[in-house]
Parts: sequence; C-alpha cells; structure tokens
Amino acid sequence: MQQRTLGRQGLRVSALGLGTMGMSIAYGPSDDDEGIATIRRAHGVGVTLFDTAELYGGGANEALLGKAVKDFRDEVVLATKFGFDLTKEPIGSGLNSRPDNIRKVTENSLRLLQTDRIDVLYQHRVDPDVPIEEVAGTVGELIAQGKVKYFGLSEAGEDTIRRAHAVTPVSVLQTEYSIFERDVEEKILPVVRELGIGFVPYSPLGRGFLTNAVKPGAEYAEDDMRRWDERFQGENFAYNLRAIQQLKDLAAAKGITVAQLALAWLLAQGEDIVPIPGTRSATRVEENAGAAEVDLTSADLRHIVEILPHGSAGSRYPAAMMPTDW
Repeated sequence: MQQRTLGRQGLRVSALGLGTMGMSIAYGPSDDDEGIATIRRAHGVGVTLFDTAELYGGGANEALLGKAVKDFRDEVVLATKFGFDLTKEPIGSGLNSRPDNIRKVTENSLRLLQTDRIDVLYQHRVDPDVPIEEVAGTVGELIAQGKVKYFGLSEAGEDTIRRAHAVTPVSVLQTEYSIFERDVEEKILPVVRELGIGFVPYSPLGRGFLTNAVKPGAEYAEDDMRRWDERFQGENFAYNLRAIQQLKDLAAAKGITVAQLALAWLLAQGEDIVPIPGTRSATRVEENAGAAEVDLTSADLRHIVEILPHGSAGSRYPAAMMPTDW
C-alpha cells in the first residue's frame, strides 16, 4: 500500500490505517479471535497504522491489539490515547489529563500493547481542567524518555492545537471527518496544514452508513451506538439513505463499492490525510484497502459533494457527548 507522511516529525504510515475500537466496544457483540484475524489480515494487505485507546474496553482493546501484532510489532505503528477518567460512571463521562494520570496510563498501555514504546500518544479529548501546556509538556517528557515517539491530539480546537504545538510538536490530529461530517474543513484543516500537522479522520465511513450494509438504528443491538446515533433515526435516516443510494450509483459506475468511494474521496483531500476505517471483518479490510488504488476525477469529487453538500442529516453525537473545544 502507498505510504504517507504525517507531520513534520516524519511519521510514515500506510495511506489507510485500521481503527480497532469496534472489536471491543460500541458495535454490538464482538469476538476476539475474529478481531485478531482482522488485524493480521490488515497487516497482510499493507496497513501499518493501528489505532486503539485506553477507553476502548478499559484496556481490553489495547491487549487485543498487542496480542495480534506481537509477531510483527516492529513493522507497524501503534497509536493509543489517554484522557478519560475511567473511575467515573458512565464510562466516558469524566476526563483526566493530569500529568500523573498521563504517566500511569502510558505505563499501562505499554504493558497491554506488549511494547517498549508507543508510536503515537494522543490526548483523547481536551480536558478543560488541565492546561494544554501541561499535557504537551508531559508527553514531551515521555518522548524524551523514549516511551513515546509522536504526540497527537483528538478533537482539539484551533487555540488548543497552537498552544500544544508550541510546547511539544504535534504530529497528528484525529477528528471525525468523512463525506458525512465535514465541519473540520472550515477552520481545523487550515490550522493543522499551517503548522505541518498530519490529519487522521476517524469514522471515515460514517459508522458504517457509507457501506453496502446499513439499517435503521432500532434494528441494531442494544449495545450498538448506532441505535441512538441521530443519523440512523427517522427522517435523518431516510435522507441519508437516499444520498447513499446516489453514491452507490456513482461507485457502481466506477466498478467500486461505496465504502471505497468514500475512502478514496477522503484520500483525495490531501496527502496529509490518513483515514482509519474500523471493521471486525478481514474481508472488509481487504475491500477498504482497495480504496488506496482508486483514482477519482475532479468531476467525481464535485459530484460527491453535490450529493451531500452539507454532510449528513443528524448530529454525530448527542449534545452531551459532543467535543466542546471547537
């Protein structure tokens, strides 16, 4: 697979990565053996960037990823995240980016991932109670100690990005971005490009909406986040489904799937972009990898935006879960 460089610090990764969250949480029942097989197949088709976090199962997902890549650890880039207070209920409702917690989470992640260094360490969400300068300084210390190689931010706003970067160079910003969700285009992408920071879109397939298999929210399992995702509900679902059908028609005319079309569109937005589609299927990994070989014409790119000029109908998170930094 083609390679891309994220950030001025020289982080080199495959054009497409793999998000592993859904192998442990958020998308209904999962199977560890299937997850491990999917991760190993991703490596087999050239994926080198693998994304996890402490939050994803309280370390369970990190342990899964560590086990899966153990035999080829030095051939891949492992990214994980800190920043939540896992003692707060419900999980994900509390933040903690205090320096002592960053160090503790890092040590735990190193153990679970079975590695001596974390390639990319992200602040998962901006903690309003801890100055970003303290966060960046702490990660900078971990980099100096050789425990971390690159510093990343997730869902951070313009001011936070600038302040963090002034203390410890930020290599990557991770935020939701897809044909469905384009809020980053106006203010966030210009800032990261000005500063020479790479961009890693998560949920590049709209949590599965931008695929050939989608159904209304009520038809998903009780522990599947799509059950309450606004984009999968009522009139929003109907609007989005009509748009997907048009995208499917365009994809079919090009002999590709709608998922490949959506990923190819993202890749065409700049060489500094590396999407991390998540899946629990080895077959889907192979399909997604094919997007790196798709060439879209300028007419294709215009047509895609015409189909969804303002992105999807419905918010990507409920108001209480929306990032508040931008």
